[in-house]
Amino acid sequence: MKEKILWITQTAVFIALVVVLQALTSALGNTIVTGSIVNLMLITSVMTIGLPAGLTVAVFSPVLAKFIGIGPLWSLIPFIILGNITIVLIWHFAGNYKKGHKYLVYIITLITAALAKFLVLYTGIVLIAIPLLLNLPAPQAKVISGMFSVSQLFTALIGGSLAVILFPRLKRAIRQDRE
Repeated sequence: MKEKILWITQTAVFIALVVVLQALTSALGNTIVTGSIVNLMLITSVMTIGLPAGLTVAVFSPVLAKFIGIGPLWSLIPFIILGNITIVLIWHFAGNYKKGHKYLVYIITLITAALAKFLVLYTGIVLIAIPLLLNLPAPQAKVISGMFSVSQLFTALIGGSLAVILFPRLKRAIRQDRE
């Protein structure tokens, strides 16, 4: 029971952090900063708490962001959730690989996960949602397409790089907290 309460608490903290940080950085109008922080939180949550926490943060963060007025169109949220789940799954399975050189594994995971999330978002939003599902004016479609193209690759790489630096320290802190 104590472990379940701890998991709920830690997961809730990550969800709250990602939503608050999104709200704070979205005011800057810079999607690179906001996206990097979101990816940092997604990766750190899965690597420090585990897959269920990472998936929970991946699903709830874009929905809650929309509820507080900083998310994209509702019709894009399923694609964002899918992109978030993609990066979380890759980091869980590849980033936790125990054999070999830990930092080489992290670098390979970083590149693979960033490319995969970018491809999921680009394909889902730019190639499918905008031209086939949404009836947007050309200027709005262009802005949204720009937000979900190459910049997503950069935000996943930046957030992943920050996570590689931070989560070993967080994992140690969490482990010490449990002792």
